[in-house]
Amino acid sequence: MSSPETVPPLRKDRLGGLPLRLKLTVYGVLMVLAVPFIFPTWWMITSSFKPGNTVFSYPPQLWPSDATLAGYRQAFTLQPFAQQYFNSMYIAILVTIGTLAVSSLAGYGFARIRFRGQNALFLVVLTGLLIPSEVTIVPLYRMFASWDMVDTHWPLILVPTFGAPSVLATFIMRQFFITLPGELEDAGRVDGLGRFALFWRIALPLSRPALGAVAIFTFLHSWNLYLEPIVYLSTRSKFTLPQALTQFTDAYGGPLWNVQLSAASLTVIPVLVLFVIAQRQFIEGLAHTGLKG
Repeated sequence: MSSPETVPPLRKDRLGGLPLRLKLTVYGVLMVLAVPFIFPTWWMITSSFKPGNTVFSYPPQLWPSDATLAGYRQAFTLQPFAQQYFNSMYIAILVTIGTLAVSSLAGYGFARIRFRGQNALFLVVLTGLLIPSEVTIVPLYRMFASWDMVDTHWPLILVPTFGAPSVLATFIMRQFFITLPGELEDAGRVDGLGRFALFWRIALPLSRPALGAVAIFTFLHSWNLYLEPIVYLSTRSKFTLPQALTQFTDAYGGPLWNVQLSAASLTVIPVLVLFVIAQRQFIEGLAHTGLKG
């Protein structure tokens, strides 16, 4: 009786389908390539703990020799930084929620509802991505001024929610809804679901990866918005963070670098937290919508 065929043992030098030596080489190259991207962030964070006169010392210090929290304390005492932080936070949250609602409904309509001129109308909507915000800022300012909304946060909420960021979000959601099998909706119709119920109970729960990608894109865009705040806002307590960072200056108008770097380091925290929470949905959303590189 022939002995059963023995299965060769797994090779210890292979991880993830690649030889160990090749994998270590790839990791080493990637770590070297990551240095130009990581170093500016490292320098910003470490320099925020330095006194103002040592930020640009030569040779550069990779770690502060005399660390201090003076820059962080001054960020909150020189201007209402806590209020400005709250302004950016709640505006970004409202814009993200509004954009998710608008883009998911519009994307579902363009993907799953057939009507005359559907593709032509979608092309018209996509042209919103080709119009720079600088072109529309003057007519939008005049419109909001006529509504007595200048020096309020309403323009910073309404323009991104219904402007170019919402167009990109609609495109992402449409591309995702197109990939959903039609049999899912057919099964829902058999159960007596109407059009909105099909969207709310079937399509929307399945679109969590795309919603995660849209949420990160939208939050980041609103969080970094700079042109619109300096146009619409004039009261310091209503400033958002990008606008507030330019206000940390000395008596001669020169920048207080350690204070600016301290404030800038604090502004990174919400974006990192959001990306860590929605990282998996973000990557899956890009893969399903055809936006991966």
